[in-house]
Amino acid sequence: MSDDQTPARDAAGTSDWFLPSPDAVACALAGLARERGASVRVCLEPAHVLATSPDPRRRVALVSGGGSGHEPLHSGFVGRGGLDAAVPGQVFASPHNRQVHAAARAAAKPGGVLLVVKNYTGDVINFGIAAERLRAEGTAVETVLVDDDLATEVEGSATGRRGTGATVLVEKVLGAAADTGASLDELADLGRRVVAASRSLAVATRAHTVPGGRGPAFELGGDELEHGVGIHGERAVSTVQRRPAAEVVDRVVAQLLEHVPVGEQGCAVLVNGLGAATGLELHAVLDRVVRDLAGRGVPVAAAFAGTYVAALDMRGFSVTLTALEPGWLELLRAPTATALPVAEPVGEAVGAPHDGTDGSDDAGTTGNSFVTGLQALVERLHGALTRLDRVGGDGDFGDNLASGVRAAARRGPADGVVAGLRAAESAFLDDVGGSSGPLFGLVLQQVRGAFEAGEPGADALRRGLGEAAGAVTRVGGAQAGDRTMLDALVAGAQAPGALADVVRAAADGADATAAMTPRRGRASYVGERAIGTPDAGAVGVALVLAALADAVEPAGDLAGELAGRWG
Repeated sequence: MSDDQTPARDAAGTSDWFLPSPDAVACALAGLARERGASVRVCLEPAHVLATSPDPRRRVALVSGGGSGHEPLHSGFVGRGGLDAAVPGQVFASPHNRQVHAAARAAAKPGGVLLVVKNYTGDVINFGIAAERLRAEGTAVETVLVDDDLATEVEGSATGRRGTGATVLVEKVLGAAADTGASLDELADLGRRVVAASRSLAVATRAHTVPGGRGPAFELGGDELEHGVGIHGERAVSTVQRRPAAEVVDRVVAQLLEHVPVGEQGCAVLVNGLGAATGLELHAVLDRVVRDLAGRGVPVAAAFAGTYVAALDMRGFSVTLTALEPGWLELLRAPTATALPVAEPVGEAVGAPHDGTDGSDDAGTTGNSFVTGLQALVERLHGALTRLDRVGGDGDFGDNLASGVRAAARRGPADGVVAGLRAAESAFLDDVGGSSGPLFGLVLQQVRGAFEAGEPGADALRRGLGEAAGAVTRVGGAQAGDRTMLDALVAGAQAPGALADVVRAAADGADATAAMTPRRGRASYVGERAIGTPDAGAVGVALVLAALADAVEPAGDLAGELAGRWG
């Protein structure tokens, strides 16, 4: 790792990482030995990891390695069905040729050693020197060079493409083939064909944090995306404007398909996390990739999602496509005792997810003034609602409210305030999780019932809010003064005057929660730390009421008034 990648520690000598010093890699390897002592042997001098019980049919040892910080690659891939040895360097630094030589000598089998090397200069040189030393000692050696990174496919470059995510599929296929007793030449040829049939591309919204330092290795704006990053934290050739996730994925897939001609055997897809992307995100990306490929007539025979090649804690993912040849799918499905993925038949979820790319989430889908007005208001204040909820919750309230309104919009055309209330009621009760969604559905149910029973106006709204307050108390046990949505409901229910007065009273009730110590809900865990900002749920109630009042009395603009108050 170069000096310019290592920011200074702060005055207290701390960093963002929970890593002991000075030799963090050795400490991590010692921990690996404690976890997997029955299946691997860890040697610290020189550092390498060996499989203790490889398949007895193996005639050739598989050895790979590279810089640390990419876990589980490569140490996690050691074991039956995977590598015979892995050689870890320091963070983002090639292992020394002495390590590679020692690991390969210890793992070598009668049929020789196959080195799997990612195309980085340090790795190529050190594995190459180790290969020469082994040959001089009489050991048969072949090398498979993985160079799958599409972002570094530069015409005329002597260095060539980087080795990235395809390494996982290469090592899985080779591990399974080695367990069948394949020869050195057979394995080398197989590995090279898998590499040639594979390309990868990675994107990121945040750089990794360098051990020993604080903050990201490079800065990106909130609307920026690095398109084509490397697994050592290298920046892409270009920084692009961040687009919705589906558009980002579609662009990646389109670029990969230009270089991966998929035949009748189909392809394998690997969505790999770069360290900070969640499983939730990676599986959503995988679904989008498979749906995109299906729409282009490209069959997917194997699909994987997970963090296999991290770039420390980089916030991003890579997609690898491998055009399969006959027999490769069976090798991908072979069992392994390692962290390598095992292919299962590609499935399909019942129903269809809504990612907004079919227009189903567009504002105005219902044509209902209440729903479309609320949708516009929530979109405008989404960030403010998120910030409020972070004080006393987990920051998801803005997303939950927006999700409910989008679900209401998808319910189709509906005329009139009551119809809009019914659509929103159903959406929040049935489609939004957590506690806030169903509670909002309950509130909307009571307000809708009051409006159906009489002429929509101030009296109906007061009655609906009073009944809603009672329902919320029965379900959740909250009382006025507990700093919840109930404080806005009660304030509105007790307000005299016209419709606008009821809404403003509810908004004042929401603002009053800023002085309250929370006694209910998730905010109760932070206690007095929540004082100073209003409860997000109470603010959300006032926003719903403002959109409702503007739909009943179109000449008003309570939505704009409250947006100015909290925006």
